[in-house]
Amino acid sequence: MKVLKFGAVWCPSCLVMRPRWQKIEKELPWLETEYYDYDKDKEMVKKYKVDKGTLPAFIFLDKNGNEILRLNGEPPKEKLLKVIEENKDK
Repeated sequence: MKVLKFGAVWCPSCLVMRPRWQKIEKELPWLETEYYDYDKDKEMVKKYKVDKGTLPAFIFLDKNGNEILRLNGEPPKEKLLKVIEENKDK
């Protein structure tokens, strides 16, 4: 499983989520994540149809690169860990 994280420097919720994800990534070193900036990574923003109003966006992909789930906003760390645990083998 891989998580694509979309955010922007001007997005307050994105700033809230950055340290939350850092903690998760430290706890789960096997988890693969990639960060994309809404203003700089236009190709990925377009490919995954990320809208400015849905930032931050977290797209969970299976081993084949297919989207399993998408979360937006400021989900609690516990919810993110639960989603990761439930989908880690996909």
